[in-house]
Amino acid sequence: MGGLAVLARAAGHRVTGCDASVYPPMSEQLAAQGIELIEGYGADQIRLAPDTWVVGNVIKRGNPLMEAILERGDRFVSGPDWLAREVLFRKWVLAVAGTHGKTTTSAMLAWILEFAGKAPGFLIGGMPVNFGVSARPSGTEHFVIEADEYDTAFFDKRSKFVHYRARTAILNNLEFDHADIFVDLADIERQFHHFVRILPEGGRILSNACDRALERVLARGCWTPVERFGTREGWAAAPAAGDGDAFDVQWKGQSVGRVRIELAGAHNRMNALAAIAAAHHAGVPPGLACEALGRFEGVRRRMELRGRACGIAVYDDFAHHPTAIQATIEGMRARHGAGRILAVLEPRSNTMKAGALKDALPQSLAGADLVFIHAVDLAWEPARVLAPLGARLQCHADIDALAEAIVAVARPGDEVILMSNGSFGGLHGRLLERFAQSAGDADQGQVRLGR
Repeated sequence: MGGLAVLARAAGHRVTGCDASVYPPMSEQLAAQGIELIEGYGADQIRLAPDTWVVGNVIKRGNPLMEAILERGDRFVSGPDWLAREVLFRKWVLAVAGTHGKTTTSAMLAWILEFAGKAPGFLIGGMPVNFGVSARPSGTEHFVIEADEYDTAFFDKRSKFVHYRARTAILNNLEFDHADIFVDLADIERQFHHFVRILPEGGRILSNACDRALERVLARGCWTPVERFGTREGWAAAPAAGDGDAFDVQWKGQSVGRVRIELAGAHNRMNALAAIAAAHHAGVPPGLACEALGRFEGVRRRMELRGRACGIAVYDDFAHHPTAIQATIEGMRARHGAGRILAVLEPRSNTMKAGALKDALPQSLAGADLVFIHAVDLAWEPARVLAPLGARLQCHADIDALAEAIVAVARPGDEVILMSNGSFGGLHGRLLERFAQSAGDADQGQVRLGR
């Protein structure tokens, strides 16, 4: 919704917005754009009398402002519907769907198109470092969008991505998630097939060949040409001979370019393949796409180094699904080798709070040397569920106690990864300050903050 506000502002509208809580990097982007933000949903905001209220999917019946809008009969619309009508109409939409990797893959794809001179518009659920903003309009035909399967609004229970009328569609992966709105994996597969059903015959689907759920979706019926990535019969990544930090991109067994990228992990190689394949459909040669990814700087809150203090690195990551948590830790292990990894998790999403995926957590966290859980408002007992981790596990409900516990055991050379889909109470900054204070090095240039 913050990115949508930026697009509306760029289109010449006066834009204001409200939310229960806003934190960086989105709060910083809104402030830089001069977009007024109101904390909370007070009914008195009705006096703003806008031409249209654009309603996000966090809003439910009973919300005081929404009730006032309904009572007065004001015009309102969902975010995806407004976007489809006002921004995406007649554009070549490149949509990135999937349970994991949407933000990183969307950012990669937008950057490849930018590097190739196509100047795309985009709306991404994170802040790509190469652009410094999560959204921008386009004066050209191409528009990249992160295509979410979550429902549209309290008055429109279709997945958001069915509104976007994509021409190029990446299907990155598909697992059960969003237990607050979906009954099971089959329920989500049904929504993905709604998305597939409205893709044009002249479009292109780039689908993860390793994902059985996506294969089931396509088997229901597909009217659009499909290219698969992660397979020798389509787009594949192969180790680069003599260059351990790179991989060769292959199309049907033939090398078409080499990628050297800062992001570690097999999941990021798959993200890169998907972005290269989608850009190829939009006319970008694979070799040029590979060159672009060599200059890709990542996305804030996706394994973002927040700083180092006294030899201890603190990273911020958005991972909150067991598969994403495991991929994040495995990516750090590939980069960090035998050094200690301290995983700090805040199970904050509705799905994680309810415990729908809790039984997968021990395995997803197993690659960390120490595990810390911020256990607040959970419908399950983390100490019991994560008992297989043994003495490596600590659970704390108080964030100050959590910070002190981490500081007490961290030592130079450690990599501390904070994983949450929220702000984590500013824990990143607290830890960096406490690491420096505990060693008495704060006045000797031992603290480096990174963005």
